[in-house]
Amino acid sequence: MSLTLYFLRHGETTYSRTGGYCGALDPELTDAGLQMAQAFADAYHTLPWTDVYASPMKRTIATAQPLCDALGIEMQLRDGLKEIAYGEWEGKTNEDVKQHDGDTYMRWMTEPAWNSPPGGETAVEIASRASLVIAEVESKYTEGNVLIVSHKATIRIMLCSLLGIDLGRYRDRLDMPAASISTVKFTQYGPMLKSLGDRAYMGDRLRNLPGT
Repeated sequence: MSLTLYFLRHGETTYSRTGGYCGALDPELTDAGLQMAQAFADAYHTLPWTDVYASPMKRTIATAQPLCDALGIEMQLRDGLKEIAYGEWEGKTNEDVKQHDGDTYMRWMTEPAWNSPPGGETAVEIASRASLVIAEVESKYTEGNVLIVSHKATIRIMLCSLLGIDLGRYRDRLDMPAASISTVKFTQYGPMLKSLGDRAYMGDRLRNLPGT
């Protein structure tokens, strides 16, 4: 048996639905987001889980909680799994940023690995902090199923880092809908992507909500 990491993006929030920049902001899950979290727990609680790691934000904790309750285990909270910090762009819409900070926005869109929102983080910085959590899991477990509950950009950056994809292309190469699950199995040849952005476990109503 080998180690398999399950990367779960948090359920729907008002920002994931509308597309506003939300990194350091700490919104709750919407009713639909809570239903997504419960649907995940209902579908996956029979898998033999080894551990659960989560970003210490309300939306990720609430997403992980139903599974932890079903399993009777305590989630491990790690700052390294937090979402990208958007700095001065927190809470703003894409249109606001393009209108008032167009040059910085274009640099960030062109090469986010090394450019950041004003006062925010680059993809390289996110990969650096998140990789410490992955290394902790790898050092602790050589086999089993470990759940990592995090955020849209952070999960895509972690996957790029594990799979050897240019960090600056994380938005262009990987999609990550709300409450989707992606799995990476560690083989003798290194990390292997087994699934990406899967939401088959939830019903059509949740899966087809606008903006998720």
